[in-house]
Amino acid sequence: MTKREGQTPPILADKHHDSPSAFTPESLLREARRQKGADAVAVPEVCLLDPDGDIVRQIRAEGRARRHEGWVCYHTDMWVFDLNGHEIGVVGCAVGASFAVLVAEEMFASGCELLISVTSSGQIMPQGAPPYFILIDRALRDEGTSYHYLAPSDWSAAPEEILARLDGAFADGPRVLTGATWTTDAPFRETETAIAAARARGILAVEMEAAGLYAFAIARGRAVICLAHVTNQMGTIEGDFEKGEANGTADAFAVVSLIAARLN
Repeated sequence: MTKREGQTPPILADKHHDSPSAFTPESLLREARRQKGADAVAVPEVCLLDPDGDIVRQIRAEGRARRHEGWVCYHTDMWVFDLNGHEIGVVGCAVGASFAVLVAEEMFASGCELLISVTSSGQIMPQGAPPYFILIDRALRDEGTSYHYLAPSDWSAAPEEILARLDGAFADGPRVLTGATWTTDAPFRETETAIAAARARGILAVEMEAAGLYAFAIARGRAVICLAHVTNQMGTIEGDFEKGEANGTADAFAVVSLIAARLN
């Protein structure tokens, strides 16, 4: 056994947060374009992460979406649609912090200026019956990706300037609270003890992406804002996981539109 083994877990060792990465999204995209014979075409300035995929499915079903032919990420497709005069590029089903941040890196390397993430989440601190939204101001770092971007700490915080600009933005739309979430990598290991500990911290909901996305945003100086769409009580009641009209996309469109109007 080496000296380090058994003392510092690998997720915290040898990170050197100020050192540049040897592998960059720009180099990956360059080679992907070469292999696919694709031109470099910028993505919309406003991009959206849709981990559940409901938004992507809805805009495609309505005939509102076109595939972005310049998006060459190996793992996903990007769809472009108009939302109240704002051109939005959306990627669906990028679930979990590592996948979400991989896509976010590629979005910003491709011309994105603002990234909005809307992910479904489970209720921790009761704030009324779901569904409703939480504008996430900080996320508990119970995942792995954030530790590759920032030194260890309990929380990843939203960019302060973005939160300030969104103050009062949701008065006329769906219900949006502001508060903390718990970002987990293992949704089926949310034990009663862990839930109670999260509740004691004042955490409102549990999700899978925000801590990683906010760590990326702070480390890279990017404009990212995350929302948790509280849609369930983690299956503890019958009839759970109901999102509302069109699987919650009507309310999600309203919230994203309000954010784009304030920030873009």
